[in-house]
Amino acid sequence: MIDKLEFTKIEGSHKPGDITVYALSTCGHCRRALNFLDEKNVEYRYVYVDLLPVEEKNAVKDDLKAKFPDSRVAFPFLVMDNSKQLTGFKKDEWKSTLSL
Repeated sequence: MIDKLEFTKIEGSHKPGDITVYALSTCGHCRRALNFLDEKNVEYRYVYVDLLPVEEKNAVKDDLKAKFPDSRVAFPFLVMDNSKQLTGFKKDEWKSTLSL
């Protein structure tokens, strides 16, 4: 399901890996996270999960739960190189993970 979503791609000069952010359009933490990535010139892609049709939204959450069973799905949800995830926006954790 996730591979069929339409993501918005943001170009950047800092490429710490394949970065995907699942966010909500109305979430302040998500907005701060995306702004942080923009300020740091990180290349990433994102999708606003709340704007997806209900079936797709539920499928995305199910896919993320299956891929990262030790994490709860909360937003923003960052996936790096399809193997590591960060839940929520904790600036220091994002800086460290993204080598900023």
